[in-house]
Amino acid sequence: MAEKRDYYEVLGLGKSASEDDIKKSYRKLARQYHPDVNKEADAEQKFKEVKEAYDVLSDEQKRATYDRFGHVDPNQGFGGGAGGADFGGFGDIFDMFFGGGGGRRDPNAPQRGNDLQYTMTIEFKEAVFGKETDIQIPRTESCDTCHGSGAKPGTQPETCGVCHGSGQQEVVQNTPFGRIVNRRACTNCSGTGKVIKERCTTCHGAGKVKKQRKIHVKIPAGVDEGAQIRLSGEGEAGLRGGPSGDLYIVIRVKSHEFFERDGDDIYCDYPLTFAQAALGDEIEIPTLTEKVKLKIPAGTQTGTYFRLKGKGVPKLRGYGQGDQHVKVTVVTPTKLTEEQKELLRQLSGSQGEVPQEHHESIFDRMKKAFRGE
Repeated sequence: MAEKRDYYEVLGLGKSASEDDIKKSYRKLARQYHPDVNKEADAEQKFKEVKEAYDVLSDEQKRATYDRFGHVDPNQGFGGGAGGADFGGFGDIFDMFFGGGGGRRDPNAPQRGNDLQYTMTIEFKEAVFGKETDIQIPRTESCDTCHGSGAKPGTQPETCGVCHGSGQQEVVQNTPFGRIVNRRACTNCSGTGKVIKERCTTCHGAGKVKKQRKIHVKIPAGVDEGAQIRLSGEGEAGLRGGPSGDLYIVIRVKSHEFFERDGDDIYCDYPLTFAQAALGDEIEIPTLTEKVKLKIPAGTQTGTYFRLKGKGVPKLRGYGQGDQHVKVTVVTPTKLTEEQKELLRQLSGSQGEVPQEHHESIFDRMKKAFRGE
């Protein structure tokens, strides 16, 4: 298995990066590697790597844990993790010399179920205004026949006769340092402390079954690419009466043919004729909800931005909406009648072939370019 890259390195940031820095970098990289946009073979893998890094670094508690321990899970200690050394039995040696006190996990204690992740792709405007929908997810649930015990109805799991319910076996070794007692998970009951004599015919003793479950999901207005929605208790079923895990809905947003989004603001381009730009005009601009009128002042230059206040995306956490920014572009006509051409020649003649201030600015820029400025 390839070694995980540092999360800060994945996002191209230093460890002192602010929350805004992390959010901006994630948005940029998520757009760059989004599988719907980037068709390179490793784009999806890079997208997942960027998302994983963001999930950790955008959460204050997870980030603090990562800064301290890196990719090592502090809850697992040194044993059993990928890439970690097997220190099984050392705890028993310390118990023998120092009298224990570390405590052991009860093999029959309730255990929380695993979390699940579901990726949902939605339309641009669905992300803006929100939606409600039903999804089907495969997950493990407690067996209805045996109610999660794994035993045939009318019977119960019995205490393991080998480990006597402790879930552990003791292995005694004689070493030059003395007699060492090493403890391992019981091979007879797999560490559960219980043995099922007659298994449930539905789940075959597992206590859980795989099912397709329909879940109703509410997408809030204003969600953006990469957002996560947590549905508590909708993950995998727990063991021995433990709580179910959670379901995380990861949002992917399709691009729009006219609008682009940056945070809570919307951007769009709008073409103008030469006459509209020179003389001014009142035009209709489509927004997310309606068409609004926008005044174009006389002499407007191509590339000018106009702001439509409050016509952007509803703020996900807070009140109000972002703005819509309209960039106007003057379009040069490609097909002209002879009459139109003559009118333009007359206009050009009345103004001079090149406006003086523009003429001088071009030469100024040329001089600077030759000087290497």
